[in-house]
Amino acid sequence: MSDRIARIERTTRESSIVVELNLDGTGIVDVSTGVPFFDHMLTALGTHASFDLSVQATGDVEIDAHHTVEDTAIVLGQALGQALGDKKGIRRFGDCFIPMDETLAHASVDVSGRPYCVHTGEPDYMVHSVIGGYPGVPYHAVINRHVFESIALNARIALHVRVLYGRDQHHITEAEFKAVARALREAVEPDPRVSGVPSTKGTL
Repeated sequence: MSDRIARIERTTRESSIVVELNLDGTGIVDVSTGVPFFDHMLTALGTHASFDLSVQATGDVEIDAHHTVEDTAIVLGQALGQALGDKKGIRRFGDCFIPMDETLAHASVDVSGRPYCVHTGEPDYMVHSVIGGYPGVPYHAVINRHVFESIALNARIALHVRVLYGRDQHHITEAEFKAVARALREAVEPDPRVSGVPSTKGTL
């Protein structure tokens, strides 16, 4: 299996993003987006996926964190898709439940080449929840779904994320990111029993 690494840059009037990703890393993570809670989530993602991940982002956070978070998720998804390459020899599917105190989250991944995202189960109050920002730039939990959608669509994977139960918005969000991390780790890792592309179609 060849080196599965990627480096993607994206610059707009709203943000400038550079993501470097190594799927076969050891969880070395360096993240700076200007949104501290989002840094925390991306650090958890890289660490628990055992990816080497560098994310350097600047954006118009004086307006809102939205553009920086959204654009970073887009670039992260693009990097994931690029690093996967021809997808030969991978497990393809991954699945994980993550408990975090009172919260239980679940993620399931298919590295299918068919982008799709289902995100369900967050309590209704998450739409209005703000995490962090005292001082600093707050993270609005309503963007969780958009982050996962952006990763899935740009990586061209099927990603299902659900919250079975939970109360604390920090725990809910973090459990979701960790569940996605572990599901991705399983899906992209080499399968010693598979030499080609794990699909009856011959391509993913």
